[in-house]
Amino acid sequence: MGFFERTLGAISPGWAAARVQNRLRLQAYEAAISSRTHKGKRESRSADTAVFAAGTSLREQARWLDENHDLVIGLFDKLEDRVIGANGIHVEPQPLDLDGNLHSAFASQLSALWAEWSVRPEVTGMFTRPEAERLLLRSAIRDGEIFTQLVRGNVPGLQHSTSVPFSLEMLEADFVPFNLNSTAGQQVRQGIIVNAWGRPTGYRVYKHHPAGFSGFNADFKTVSADNMLHLAHRKRLHQLRGISLIHGVITRLADIKDYEESERVAARIAAALSFYIKRGDAQSMGDDGEFSAPGGRRHYDIAPGMIYDDLKPGEDLGMVESNRPNVHLYEFRNGQMRAVAAGTRGSYSSIARDYNGTYSSQRQELVESFEGYNVLQQWFVGQHSRPVYRAWLAMALLSGIPVPPDVDKKSLCNALYLGPVMPWIDPGKEAEAWKAIVRGGAGTEAEWTRARGKNPQEVKRQRLRETEFNKEHGLVFDSDAAHDKGATPDATAKKDDRRKRDDDD
Repeated sequence: MGFFERTLGAISPGWAAARVQNRLRLQAYEAAISSRTHKGKRESRSADTAVFAAGTSLREQARWLDENHDLVIGLFDKLEDRVIGANGIHVEPQPLDLDGNLHSAFASQLSALWAEWSVRPEVTGMFTRPEAERLLLRSAIRDGEIFTQLVRGNVPGLQHSTSVPFSLEMLEADFVPFNLNSTAGQQVRQGIIVNAWGRPTGYRVYKHHPAGFSGFNADFKTVSADNMLHLAHRKRLHQLRGISLIHGVITRLADIKDYEESERVAARIAAALSFYIKRGDAQSMGDDGEFSAPGGRRHYDIAPGMIYDDLKPGEDLGMVESNRPNVHLYEFRNGQMRAVAAGTRGSYSSIARDYNGTYSSQRQELVESFEGYNVLQQWFVGQHSRPVYRAWLAMALLSGIPVPPDVDKKSLCNALYLGPVMPWIDPGKEAEAWKAIVRGGAGTEAEWTRARGKNPQEVKRQRLRETEFNKEHGLVFDSDAAHDKGATPDATAKKDDRRKRDDDD
């Protein structure tokens, strides 16, 4: 309090206090002051408390929209396409030998076993691995989280689908209840057992879905954190349970659906209207207050090209004009979809299926949106794909798969995890750009192949078979660089000399 405020306080303490308060308001952030035009809504609860209050409601609303709203279905479908893709997350084993080089033979053996396990990786035997991964991602972004139990070894009543005794049990968020908290001897927070540091050590899980047809009974099982993967979409620190990806746009999406439904109903009503007959004035009415004969209601069969000339004296024919469908609906809907895309890591063009624009603008949007897809892809790989592959590999080694003696044991878990790559808008321009990168030494052929979503080793094997077959049967194609007219004469001559020596041998 300054000198003037202290002097004023001796005369009127209330005035002095009000003056100090107003000065503090002027010095504070304007956004922190609530006013008539600025409500200044706040969130002071902890992350777990906020999720506990709204998580179930948001999850159920998102499920309803996924079942009934075409835009939401398209949004989740596009996220599945861009994050997981048709072939799932591709895992490329990278074991090294003692010299630090890739052990190709053992890597191929692991890839073959992984491909066999991927045919039926989960306990029900209903889904392939790509199908299971798409379902897991959709459930995680829609419901906010998903649980996966790692089932290892011999389990009563379970028959693993492959020679590796390892399967996955996929569990929706409902299996771990929100309202289950600490019990005697255990610190439980929203169904998750945590230690003093807040680290999950176990999960309390329903044995049956609480809303299943078999009836609900509170029969729990405790699953260790070592055997459970929790893929959760978290927005804050110290948040255990996940929140739906569309939590910020649920209201907007519901409003879009209601608005479009109202516009469709209005257009249907407008399409059903035809014309009306305007009656005459009072002189056309009889003594009984009715219009002259035939009077009353009249019905007509309307047909294309009909001519109506049955108007009575004083009557006129009027047409019902309608302003439906609304010409601004498309513009308004697209504006709302841009806001939805901004709040869900999606791209407007993919969600709204609006691909207008130049090559530069489309590629700019694709590059920016793919960063969002990459974030979700790395989230899925880190929380699900990598732990699943490492757990599968451990069980595969325990089941008796021989490891070559020249393999570095520390590199057994090395692998590349590849999801869908950014599609090419103009293949010609993209191919020329990659050719310049590889020839300039700034990239490799393997990177170029992976940018197309292919396996470099498989492509090399196929190319080797093709070139050997063409050489054996005397076939000449431009696909062989030695026959390319753009190749240098020295390179072509060296290639011909090498072939001649091979023929002589």
